[in-house]
Amino acid sequence: MCYISFNCFLLIDLSNMYKLLKPIHGGLGVLIQEVEGHIKQTGLEAVKSLKGDNVPGQFVESMLEVHQKYTELIQGVFHSDQQFVGALDKACAAAINFKQSAKHLCKSPEMLSKYCDNLLKKSSKGVSESELDDKLSNCITVFKYLDDKDVFQRFYSRMLAKRLIYGQSASMDAEEAMINKLKQACGYEFTNKLHRMFTDVSISTSLNKEFLDFIQSKENVELGVNFSIMVLQAGAWPIGQSNLPSFSITQELEKSVQMFEAFYNVKYSGRKLTWLHNFCSAELKFNHLKRPYFVTMGSFQMAILLLFNSSDILTFHDIRENTNLPEKELLKQLQTLIDTKIVSTEGEVTSCSCISLNLGYTNKRTKFKITTAIQKDSSQEVEQTHNAVEEDRKMYLQAAIVRIMKARKILKHAMLIQEVISQSRARFAPSVPMIKKCIESLIDKSYLERTANSSDEYSYIA
Repeated sequence: MCYISFNCFLLIDLSNMYKLLKPIHGGLGVLIQEVEGHIKQTGLEAVKSLKGDNVPGQFVESMLEVHQKYTELIQGVFHSDQQFVGALDKACAAAINFKQSAKHLCKSPEMLSKYCDNLLKKSSKGVSESELDDKLSNCITVFKYLDDKDVFQRFYSRMLAKRLIYGQSASMDAEEAMINKLKQACGYEFTNKLHRMFTDVSISTSLNKEFLDFIQSKENVELGVNFSIMVLQAGAWPIGQSNLPSFSITQELEKSVQMFEAFYNVKYSGRKLTWLHNFCSAELKFNHLKRPYFVTMGSFQMAILLLFNSSDILTFHDIRENTNLPEKELLKQLQTLIDTKIVSTEGEVTSCSCISLNLGYTNKRTKFKITTAIQKDSSQEVEQTHNAVEEDRKMYLQAAIVRIMKARKILKHAMLIQEVISQSRARFAPSVPMIKKCIESLIDKSYLERTANSSDEYSYIA
């Protein structure tokens, strides 16, 4: 048999063939192989044809369509025979984990996380709670076939962080439901940080109420602004504290920051707060135009625009001196404000530019947002995510090797490789060269040593 057509008129023939071959020892082998090959080919054709807008949506929906179609066929024609179910699983895994070449990264974890992000954002319209829950459950169907679940976790974690920080979640119940679905699929360890992120948001709501009570208990203290905070655990959120851009907080916010630090130090003695100004947002009211506008923006953009209270025209040097932002960051922020036509300059913005407030600015909407650069997905962020995954994998593999060797004491190289792959399979598919590098690293760190009897045998150093 070279090819099997699954057209409706042949389904009865396939069913009869199955009934004839099943009693024969090994009789189904060729049929199973052909079914797997056909499903795999169908799935790969769907993946390779992805193009245009909303590729993540196309990817997930096409994979679900293939899975659903052949699940029904296997149930109806092959009576849910586990050998054919296994063939379906192998074929779906091959299609979902497809990559252009060995050098290319698999895009599926990123696409699935983006699909989830689109579902869980406020911008997702016209979807009922039950429909949303069904779609999230379907995501888990695709997720289970991913080899690189840790890559998905990293991307999902970053996108969840943005939804929570910027208040973009359509439903906190749906967010929690998705985390619980991932927990059921992969266990508590996989979702531990996601749960902690979710908890931080809840605790921050209570903390804001306590801070307001603290301010009201003080005599003659007026913040002058509506000020709210979100306190994030450094170890739970995928937000690096290194390479934070320098920034001088605006005079309008100095008292609020000082009062919150005083309140927090009393409540949690010994804890250190690091302000992530690049993730902060503010709402400004524009009073200088024909009608007022309420504009939500990043804290860097806010700091720049507040400087125009003293003058309609500022030099790049003036703005940099007052905000203390690095030149590259300031250029990026100014370009965003120029693109929205709130400010203007002659020609391309440079360190020698003069920036003018656009006194003739108009907008159909009186309330709108300026999207900050950090809210947008960038190729740099994708690269950072993959680099972080690579480091996580090294640590995970080293921990797994030490754990195995501590239990076994002495183990052959091939057996150690096999056990490490087996333990890692639930999170990712480690390459043998990567495992070898981790073994060598542990030998250098004196956790393991090669035995005197054999060069391909290791012993654990207590």
